[in-house]
Amino acid sequence: MASRCEICNKEISFGCNVSHSHKKTNRTFKPNIQKIRAKINGKIKKVNICTKCLKANKVTKAV
Repeated sequence: MASRCEICNKEISFGCNVSHSHKKTNRTFKPNIQKIRAKINGKIKKVNICTKCLKANKVTKAV
């Protein structure tokens, strides 16, 4: 599955795991991307969007 939201362009970001001894190792933060059928410009289309955009009603789900 694509790891980018087609509405807000949210994608994977990088950071560090920090242990108790303060050792740092690399990690990734992945957005919660869902593939849904949405109505865009009057047409039904399958899009990959993050759950934050879905909850904010930035697209209307096709029924």
